[in-house]
Amino acid sequence: MMTEEVLAFIARKLVDHPDDVSVTPVDGDRVDTVLELRVHADDMGKVIGKRGRTAKAIRTVVKAAATREGTSATVEIVD
Repeated sequence: MMTEEVLAFIARKLVDHPDDVSVTPVDGDRVDTVLELRVHADDMGKVIGKRGRTAKAIRTVVKAAATREGTSATVEIVD
């Protein structure tokens, strides 16, 4: 499973509007690939979580998936 698919899968399971989830890969300045995650405005709190704990967990899992593929990736949650 590709890193973008992992991020999309996790996000769709967390939100109330799974059809509004989109993941866009953007080449970063460095070696990293930046994955921009967009969700419905009502679901933003569910993706970020209390004190950012959910967002941190998502970033950790995506980083592990990217490492497994031999690349590196970071997640940005975009309005």
